Amino acid sequence: MDIVIGILIPFLGTAIGASMVFFMKNSLSKKVEKILLGFASGVMIAASIWSLLIPAINMAEEQGRIAWIPAVIGFVLGIFFLLIIDLTVPHLEGGKEKGIKSKLNKNTMLVLAVTLHNIPEGMAVGVVFAGVLAANTGVTIAGAFALAIGIAIQNFPEGAIISMPLKSAGMPKSKAFIYGVLSGIVEPIAAFITLLLTNSIVPVLPYLLSFAAGAMIYVVVDELIPESQKGELSSLGTIGVTIGFLLMMVLDVTLG
Repeated sequence: MDIVIGILIPFLGTAIGASMVFFMKNSLSKKVEKILLGFASGVMIAASIWSLLIPAINMAEEQGRIAWIPAVIGFVLGIFFLLIIDLTVPHLEGGKEKGIKSKLNKNTMLVLAVTLHNIPEGMAVGVVFAGVLAANTGVTIAGAFALAIGIAIQNFPEGAIISMPLKSAGMPKSKAFIYGVLSGIVEPIAAFITLLLTNSIVPVLPYLLSFAAGAMIYVVVDELIPESQKGELSSLGTIGVTIGFLLMMVLDVTLG
């Protein structure tokens, strides 16, 4: 029962973050939208480094591999995966239709990137709780819960940066909340599968972590930062990046 609760805790963090959409008014002001886009960028850059790439490098080193190779391969695959998706999503031209479509496309990419990022996080939780079950790995139940709670706290802003922009793009609050929640449901699923298949999944985990990092960085560079710097008030986007990056860095280092 403890393990079931443990693998659900990170998902709870995402769901609570996504619920912030219910406290929104009709739409985000331009200033808030700029800050939120920048904030999302900062969160995703920091998460890519401290939650994904550094653990992937350390894990590869512990497995006796050349530490940077899985990180490079996974990162490049993540970039190309999102690039292919971006190229195959139709972009409508002309008038108001284009604006709505581009907003939805940007938010779709954001949902996909955060969802991909949540999969290896869920697998990491599964690996830790598998260590608890093994009983001879040195991993304690308290340590496993600490990791799960740390990831849950990290997931709170990620749930919010999915649901709130979707509402701003015209989606109903309930539907935006569901999308935010669904981006996190992959975590307990991935954790449970990892518990069952720990010995098979652990060797490729560095590649999966780096793959998620590449996907997130692609969305940041291609969609979020250009949008936050477009037109006036671009400095608010820069401030948002700074706040998001520092917050996520502190959470990752302190609770990771």
